[in-house]
Amino acid sequence: MNLVLLGPPGAGKGTQANLICEKYKLSHLSTGDLLRIEIADKSEIGVKAKKIIDEGKLVSNDIIINVIKSFFNNNKNSSGYLLDGFPRNTEQAKLLNKLMLELEEKISCVIQLDVEEKHLKERIISRSKEEGRSDDNEETLLKRLETYFHETMPLIKYYDELGLLKKVSGVGEIMHINQSINLIIDHL
Repeated sequence: MNLVLLGPPGAGKGTQANLICEKYKLSHLSTGDLLRIEIADKSEIGVKAKKIIDEGKLVSNDIIINVIKSFFNNNKNSSGYLLDGFPRNTEQAKLLNKLMLELEEKISCVIQLDVEEKHLKERIISRSKEEGRSDDNEETLLKRLETYFHETMPLIKYYDELGLLKKVSGVGEIMHINQSINLIIDHL
């Protein structure tokens, strides 16, 4: 089983991804986490990615695809994957489809966490204080949200037309949201 988890910055993708991966024994592929490791290691990819992320922009497809291929190669024995933070646009979705074909895999379902913008701002500010992430500040958040709505929203339409999209409200108690997601996954 291979899942894609979509939602704007601050929607709770990381939290839900961890719960889903634990319950269904999936390998969690968070491009954000993988990029933060590269940044912390000050690798060539990390230095490039940090500059782009700090400007509130999306990292290039070449960088992301290289990070994802490496993850797949290092987790070949996984029973499935949960992709969190990728794809972010239709072009990346097509690149992911190509990669999945090469691996003789497919996307089972795309889950969209739907959260209103007012809730996102509160969550990001709170997360910034708790985790100290450099990409969690109001100015960067506004840029990231603008980028999300312009580049990622067509992706939602793309997956909906493929019949893979399932929408879940990302507002409320964490476990209630998780139960809604589990109901979808249990019916795959």
